Amino acid sequence: MEQRSDTGRRLEVAGSTTHFHDLGSGEPLLLLPAYGPLPGTTGWLTYSKVLPHFVERRRCIIVDYHNFGMSSPLVFDEPAHDVFVRQVRAVLDHLGIARCDVVGTSTGGTVAIDLALSDPNRVSRMVVGACEASTGGDPYLLSPWPSEVAKLSAEYQGNPPDFDRLRRLLNAIVHDPAMIDEGTILSILEWATNEPNHAEAWSMERSRSVPSGELERLKEIAAPVRIIHGRFDRMVPVEGAIRLMNYLADPDLVIPNRCGHWPAFERPEEFARQVLGFLGR
Repeated sequence: MEQRSDTGRRLEVAGSTTHFHDLGSGEPLLLLPAYGPLPGTTGWLTYSKVLPHFVERRRCIIVDYHNFGMSSPLVFDEPAHDVFVRQVRAVLDHLGIARCDVVGTSTGGTVAIDLALSDPNRVSRMVVGACEASTGGDPYLLSPWPSEVAKLSAEYQGNPPDFDRLRRLLNAIVHDPAMIDEGTILSILEWATNEPNHAEAWSMERSRSVPSGELERLKEIAAPVRIIHGRFDRMVPVEGAIRLMNYLADPDLVIPNRCGHWPAFERPEEFARQVLGFLGR
């Protein structure tokens, strides 16, 4: 799969570049990407399989975070999700979008929650999942931490780009390793090799993502929320989805079977059906 398809645009803010896609027509739908090996885990990789369903009905805005995709590297010392929310706000302001529905999975889910808490008038309805409520994570009762994917990610990002380490990480992110073909691995590996500044800026030697606990504030979110969380997520265990369900004011919960940490990539037909059904009701 091509991770570097560039149908996108660029926005310059305070000397940094945010890359985003603006596709389709209709009511705006903000799509916030998943976490994965950087810089190659882009919004395009996260959502390209569901975009054909969405662009038929919606204007889709996909934002790549700093240190990911074609957005610029950025060193920071604050909650990472606050950095990403500022990017999202800048893009929405640039496009003249005052309020929209938001879909975010993995990191994108936490960014969506952060946006709904910091700027509630921006968010009409929200689909999240595979995510924590808080920068730095939330406590688990039953599941081990760090998770399998978290450990493999630290191993991969903490060393020079390597095919086997990357393959192990991607195979753990998804439930079915057959979904990760050699072309996908090579594309992400090439990007990491050719553009090392993203990973360098993200590294613990350069940047610090300051923990920020938001769990107790989830009840402040008035927007209806649908949680879509893979049953076999080895990054954020499904216990995390049940925790969100217990704290949010107006949630639904969907747990797709045969699905890991990237529901839109692994179960695109079901993901699109759940999102569009929720937004259309």
